[in-house]
Amino acid sequence: MHMPSKIEKKQAAAKLRKPPRDFSYTQNRELSWLRFDNRVLDEAFDETVPLFERLKFVSIFESNLDEFLMVRVGGLSDLAELKKQPVDNKSNMTASEQVDAVMAEMPGLLTRWESIFKSIEGKLDTLGVHRARIDSLTPEERTFVTRYFQAYVSPVISPLVIDPRHPFPNLRNGALYLACGLDGVTDEESLLGLIEIPTSMNRVVEIPSPTGIYSYILLEDVILACLDSCFGSYKPLDRALIRVTRNADIDPDGEGVEEEEDYRQHMKRILKKRLRLQPVVLAVSGSLEKATLKTIRKALELSRRSVFTCDIPLDLGYVFGIEGKIPEHLRNELLFTPFKPQPNPTIDMTRSIREQVLQHDKLLFYPYETMNPFLDLVHEAAYDPECISLRITLYRVAKQSRLCESLIDAAENGKEVTVLMELRARFDEQNNIEWAERLEEAGCTVIYGSEGFKCHSKICQLTYREGMALTRLTLLGTGNFNEKTAKLYSDFMLMTAHPGIGEDANLFFRNLSLGNLRGDYRFLGVAPVGLKPLIMRGLDREIQRALAGEPARVFFKLNSLTDREVIDKIAEASCAGVRVDMIIRGISCLKPGVPGKTENVHVRSIVGRFLEHARVYAFGVDSDMIYLSSADMMTRNTEHRVEIAFPVLDPTCRALVHEYMSMQLRDNVKARSLTSDGTWVPVERAEGEKPFNSQEALLERAYRNAEAAPEPVIEAKPAPAPKPQPATPEVQKVQATVIEPEPAPAPQPEPQAAKPAPETSARRDKPAGKTKAIERHRPGRVRMGLGLIGLGLKTLITGKTK
Repeated sequence: MHMPSKIEKKQAAAKLRKPPRDFSYTQNRELSWLRFDNRVLDEAFDETVPLFERLKFVSIFESNLDEFLMVRVGGLSDLAELKKQPVDNKSNMTASEQVDAVMAEMPGLLTRWESIFKSIEGKLDTLGVHRARIDSLTPEERTFVTRYFQAYVSPVISPLVIDPRHPFPNLRNGALYLACGLDGVTDEESLLGLIEIPTSMNRVVEIPSPTGIYSYILLEDVILACLDSCFGSYKPLDRALIRVTRNADIDPDGEGVEEEEDYRQHMKRILKKRLRLQPVVLAVSGSLEKATLKTIRKALELSRRSVFTCDIPLDLGYVFGIEGKIPEHLRNELLFTPFKPQPNPTIDMTRSIREQVLQHDKLLFYPYETMNPFLDLVHEAAYDPECISLRITLYRVAKQSRLCESLIDAAENGKEVTVLMELRARFDEQNNIEWAERLEEAGCTVIYGSEGFKCHSKICQLTYREGMALTRLTLLGTGNFNEKTAKLYSDFMLMTAHPGIGEDANLFFRNLSLGNLRGDYRFLGVAPVGLKPLIMRGLDREIQRALAGEPARVFFKLNSLTDREVIDKIAEASCAGVRVDMIIRGISCLKPGVPGKTENVHVRSIVGRFLEHARVYAFGVDSDMIYLSSADMMTRNTEHRVEIAFPVLDPTCRALVHEYMSMQLRDNVKARSLTSDGTWVPVERAEGEKPFNSQEALLERAYRNAEAAPEPVIEAKPAPAPKPQPATPEVQKVQATVIEPEPAPAPQPEPQAAKPAPETSARRDKPAGKTKAIERHRPGRVRMGLGLIGLGLKTLITGKTK
């Protein structure tokens, strides 16, 4: 019997290995992200943007970069210490090679950032928004600064001299410090002085100035101006502001929860630990002697390449705080025209929102339309005697949250309120901990998700009982249930009474409470198990159409695309002849237009006044299958988070999504196009083509629709329940494109209904018109006739046939 040699064994093993990856149409995630942040900075260079808004983009660029360094570079730095480093599957780069590539890009980016800040600030200064600098203070300003320092600042600061008896302290992540070399009264070696800039004081100090001019000085400059009096007999030799950015890529689940430790306490412990993790970079504003800088760098264990110097303020977050101080006569020139999110033209805010959602699905589009219908619906449910339960997932919520207050009201009114609060939402952990405590104190059931899988889905379900019948309203979003970001981020929310989606949502919440991540859903695509198969089946459907000689198209709108399996499937679709259009705001690890690979792929990015945040998956030339989702096509979202993709079944809502996305594809003002070499270029206008800014057009559309909407009927009479109607041709067309799944498993018993809340004068009055249910049609009637593509949904989710 022949025994294979070692060489033969290796050859046989090589045949079993997967073919080597093709990197010709992919690029590194980190470098793609840096190009995204550079597009943010492009807005600061755009002279069509109001001047102060340009300054805000400079601040946003810096804030984005801080988080990138803390999370991505911090994590890669840890991996670079391993003996066997992992290799990126889009660029074939090791962790250390990726860190090297990022650090090589940093100087050019920061030079561009510093130069545009100086240019914008100089122009603001000439207009009357003036930041005072130490070297240009007038005698009157210097007197004011000195008196302010003596009266308010000196009693608060704690100057520290670093010597053998006072070792180098822990510099908090992101905090500002004043550093200086000190010359003692003797000939002993020079020392280091440090002062932490107090966060308990307002960083922006307003300086008395003539009417119509706003002058201010930063708190750190007040201290710098009076530094000679801070260290007693020690004389400052040099001076600069420093700011250390530390690794924040800490896994809460990897740290281990101590026995009997409350998970909130565990997260608080993690937050404290994050402040002391390994430094990634040091930023220096000012001039330090080589010896002084070397002392700081060695204490932080940083290499020279990890130190970046500039001559502008560190941490430009203060910019947003001075917006309200801009003189009135300058506001029109310096700021965007104020806008107010408009009413949704299909919703009458004087009537019960519940009644209207039962009649037809509603689609909200933030920030162009107001979030109030959703907020009012939850508030209405809190006082509706027929509402027995409210369930919701929360990832990032506003600090002053109407939504959370309504959930508290509901619990105090006797409703069953279940909240999955994701405490691991990075940099929002503390706010979420505080809300979790308040919700729990009010009687809500608060759960915290599954170990290793952040819950990033945006879903809320309201359950009502009338007699023996249950009805459910399900609210699904692409973005957070957050009143603040809903005015800044572009997102969709679907409000539906569709019974099939409602049953899936009910099962989803039950699975969450049991820690089960492998649910079997008929309408929803739920990660970490069911979302990527939905995407792949949608692409496969279009591939088969193209191979059969039929028109085939896919449209994706995403924040980022990094999942290698999805990228490869998109390339396969391109090679089959499927046209793929994508609008990707941030990272795209796929390079379009590569011959023989991605020739039929077209990628655009829109960065503008509002942050593009919606996720849309549309399949078919006519977009006959449209899903909205909380998930980007990133491996972390498709495989390591709890996410939801949900179908848009109502023809009117589907047409709206199609219209919105068509408008964005027409953008030739804010849009950038990704080239085959991984760079971004402005979209060129055809000869005679007019400029089209999709965000401005959507704003104008929202105002027009609100003005054209019929006047609300204050005393609306309930409409009789309509008879089931035959499906419209459009619905029939959608029904023909879907696969009927296998019969759903038998439903599990409903939780016992909560008792109605007792009447109490301590509660505020119930909203008018929202107390007594009236006769209305049920989704089981009209939906079964019109839009219940449901029970016949041929899901891209399960891939099963009857």
